[in-house]
Amino acid sequence: MPGLLRGVARTAVVAGTATAVSNRVSRRQAGRWAQQEAEAPPQYAPPPPPPAPAPAGDDMGDKIAQLKELGQLKEQGVLTEEEFAVQKSKILGS
Repeated sequence: MPGLLRGVARTAVVAGTATAVSNRVSRRQAGRWAQQEAEAPPQYAPPPPPPAPAPAGDDMGDKIAQLKELGQLKEQGVLTEEEFAVQKSKILGS
């Protein structure tokens, strides 16, 4: 019987020591990972590229067509000089 008790006691000591060592290693590893995460700069995805600008030719062509229509309305007397100037600045400003 004493041999059996000695074997059980030895097994308990070995298992307890192994558990303690394993827990200590786990805590140390977790501490190292936390330190590395704290020191490392945050990883962000690159910003998306800016949208492509609208083709200038179409926009300018629309503005020219609108200005021609305004000129015709002014010549016909539908628009006054002041109204023409206001509408022209709106078209060129947009």
